[in-house]
Amino acid sequence: MIISRSPLRISLGGGGTDLPSYYRDHGGFLVAGAINRYVYVNLVETFTREMLIRYSQHEVVKHPRDIRHPIIRHALLQHGVEGPNLEITTIADIPAGTGLGSSGSFTTALLKAIYKHKMAFVSPRDLAEEACHIEIDLLSEPVGKQDQYIAAFGGLTVFEFHPDGRVDARPLRVPLDRVRDMEDHFLLFSTGQTRAASDILREQDNKSKAQDPSMVDNLHYIKELGHRSAEALEAGDLERFGLLMHDHWEHKKRRSARMSNPDIDRWYDLGRQHGAVGGKLIGAGGGGFLMFYTEQPARLRRAMRAEGLGELRFNFDFEGTKILS
Repeated sequence: MIISRSPLRISLGGGGTDLPSYYRDHGGFLVAGAINRYVYVNLVETFTREMLIRYSQHEVVKHPRDIRHPIIRHALLQHGVEGPNLEITTIADIPAGTGLGSSGSFTTALLKAIYKHKMAFVSPRDLAEEACHIEIDLLSEPVGKQDQYIAAFGGLTVFEFHPDGRVDARPLRVPLDRVRDMEDHFLLFSTGQTRAASDILREQDNKSKAQDPSMVDNLHYIKELGHRSAEALEAGDLERFGLLMHDHWEHKKRRSARMSNPDIDRWYDLGRQHGAVGGKLIGAGGGGFLMFYTEQPARLRRAMRAEGLGELRFNFDFEGTKILS
């Protein structure tokens, strides 16, 4: 039995500039943090003459080409894994559609399990690139490279996306005590609303490809905020980072009318009224988790609890995609 695990993530600045429709012309930059909430893939050889695929649905097939799940189908075919005596099961700590990068985490976890099944080594960079190839090139999903890369690398990581497709990655230069401060003062609250990220990202993708001036200028500014956010975090100025996050959210909302809604706006304003320096919706928008930076976590928790919003407590993950068994 092979069990692989990939972390989910939070975006800390520059999100959206990792889409090919933007970085191929202008280059992208962002900061992300892997968290200790995970997607797991279990791959086991069986004695049956069929392939069993278990996720939110249950598939029984004779050959990978018959698998309905597109990522699983492409990953197995790409590696020449034909079974049929395989069972693949996936579970996650957090449901999909909540803005924490579950698709990229799933793809990297699946590929890591396949490499282990083949008794082959894969580096974090190659793992991330292969996951991007499946989602972006083969499936034509309007997504970026952030989720796959932060899942593969883990940690608090700075990524630079070059027009030729190269990705530079380096750790965010923060000492352990500052990491603990971030974990204590970055709070995540579930809006209880899920959405398909591709719907919102496709709008950004199409406008970027069309060189829409407002979209391109917005992403230029978001990229600059990404650089400033990294500088603030490395300088230990979390209050400045919180203010930059607020600025990021105000500009992020301008990218799509579906980015927010009256409930999210009200919860965000309530958070600011109860001690949050700044915050934003994690992921593409439209639902998922609100993240705040606050020096008054108890006060903010009381306000969000009164609204019925559950908190997701987390620590940062510094292992990335790995094999557990």
